[in-house]
Amino acid sequence: MRIDLVAVIVEEYDPAIEFFTRALGFELVEDSPSLTNDGRPKRWVVVRPPGAETGILLARADGEAQAAAVGSQVVGRVGFFLRVDDFDAAYEQMVAAGVEFVAPPRTEPYGRVAVFLDIAGNRWDLLGRA
Repeated sequence: MRIDLVAVIVEEYDPAIEFFTRALGFELVEDSPSLTNDGRPKRWVVVRPPGAETGILLARADGEAQAAAVGSQVVGRVGFFLRVDDFDAAYEQMVAAGVEFVAPPRTEPYGRVAVFLDIAGNRWDLLGRA
């Protein structure tokens, strides 16, 4: 048993794909046409870090309630965690790519951490070894 995908609600597919693949270095695993439950067109878009098993389903907001949830899926808390082998290199690459960090990196008992925002405005922890 394993967690296969986690959904992140986004405004549009292509800018989200661009953010996750270019700014974060994720791989585009799948981008296939699909249909909503009531037959409207959508896309099945999956990205994931290189070598990872768990991916992120980029789900375009469908309707007012979902549009209102873009960027606040976990109500302002950090809800996503990206662990990297080389914290400093990842941080510098993300800063150079224009990723918005909400505070400078700090060291905690569990490692180095810096909070950043994804394209939708969700908070993530960039995590590295202490």
